Amino acid sequence: MKRLMIIDRSRDEDFMREALALAAEGARLGEVPVGAVLVQNGEVIGRGFNCPISRHDPSAHAEMVAIRDAALAVENYRLPGSTLYVTLEPCSMCAGLIVHSRIQRVVYGATEPKAGVAVSRGQFFSQDFLNHRVLIEGGVMIEACSAALSEFFRIRRLKLRSENATQSPADG
Repeated sequence: MKRLMIIDRSRDEDFMREALALAAEGARLGEVPVGAVLVQNGEVIGRGFNCPISRHDPSAHAEMVAIRDAALAVENYRLPGSTLYVTLEPCSMCAGLIVHSRIQRVVYGATEPKAGVAVSRGQFFSQDFLNHRVLIEGGVMIEACSAALSEFFRIRRLKLRSENATQSPADG
């Protein structure tokens, strides 16, 4: 018998705020600001933010880090009944991990037009070949999630322009 999942929008926003705080932590380290928390039975069991640069690990996306953290915490590679809150729509790598770890629901903030596979570049989670179904909800706190990313890249572009402007022609 399938369990009915009761969705509490205010709780969704509370957990998304926690994911945004983790995204800000990553941004302070120079990482693209994406944060994620994994919740089971109303409690956070895993946390993560993007850290592929600092960890020298291309798989260290926020979702991957949070799922690994949760699996270690509960000592199980399956995370049934859990909800993943992430500030940005998952990519294909993270989507595969979400399915394999049996996460029940994914709540994301901003869409990812270049690589998101929940809605932007395809609908991965609705593919017939998958042996596990994941509930997807996007757009939770979209303004705050989008603003964190926009601000990060705006500052990065300004720094690059400033660095390029201070280089003399002999430096190049």
